[in-house]
Amino acid sequence: MILIKAALTLLCLIATLWGAMAFYYQFPHPSARALVAGAWVVLGLSSSLALWGWPKPAMALFGSCFLLQLLWWHSITPRADRDWAPEVAQLATGHYSGDWATLDHVRNFNWRSLDDYDVRWERRQYDLSTLQSVDMLLSEWGVKGIAHVLVSFGFTNGDYLTFSVEIRKERDEKFSEYGGFFKQFEASIIAADERDIVRVRTNIRKETVGLYRVNLSPDARRALFIAYINHANQLARAPAFYNTLTANCTTVVYEMLQKIVGGIPLDYRLLLSAYLPEYLHRLGATAQGVGIIALREQGAINARAQAAAGADDFSAQIRRGVPGVD
Repeated sequence: MILIKAALTLLCLIATLWGAMAFYYQFPHPSARALVAGAWVVLGLSSSLALWGWPKPAMALFGSCFLLQLLWWHSITPRADRDWAPEVAQLATGHYSGDWATLDHVRNFNWRSLDDYDVRWERRQYDLSTLQSVDMLLSEWGVKGIAHVLVSFGFTNGDYLTFSVEIRKERDEKFSEYGGFFKQFEASIIAADERDIVRVRTNIRKETVGLYRVNLSPDARRALFIAYINHANQLARAPAFYNTLTANCTTVVYEMLQKIVGGIPLDYRLLLSAYLPEYLHRLGATAQGVGIIALREQGAINARAQAAAGADDFSAQIRRGVPGVD
């Protein structure tokens, strides 16, 4: 009986913690969120203590309240009609026929600072028969073990198109790792020119960015490009929530590649994404014969990106010396 009560108490405490966070991030009246979350904590702790003296009433009360909370939680659905931040105001969409792919809403902002930029959304066409490379970029901003993952496709004419799975922020909204667990953000796929999406990280935000050439067969490269288009179209049709754990910038790419290549092992570095170079190196997906230390040192692009600034050949300059790039 004691073990059963202990297990119920643990479940009650877990539900209390989750419920408090859910109310804190999603209760419809922001000014009352802390108060409602606090009241939920009081209810949960009181029920946990009552389980040891009056288990049936405590279970009935807390269980009923938790069921109501779950019904409320299920009613929170993603939306497409919020006041979005300018850099995610448009979602990438596209279509393809034969070797040609057309992308709408390709972002090509000219960033002078985080608050000063030219807004440019473009339609671009790509010949998939000339798709010759796939690069992974990792952007770190000071949270140990965590990096944002971008995937960039290179073509024989020197063009590069970068895809990024990102939160779709509202205007003046800031990213929260914890909020990403609790339906705070919708998900978006941004397709962008590297002079926008890479340069804003290296030159404007001063994040630490590494670039790594990924070994994929021509068929896999093409399939991954098309998978991004399909996923982008799906998000445009049916909004979905970003989730820090299950639907983020790394796991979405992993799921697409798993369908294309198959047999890719799960690993803790899919969550601690700053260590993805070691993961790819172990899988043999990086430049052959190059150690991980050299991969990281030669893949660090910040200095080259800052020197290239707004150069037309920005993409070529940031790749100079990167292992695996001819």
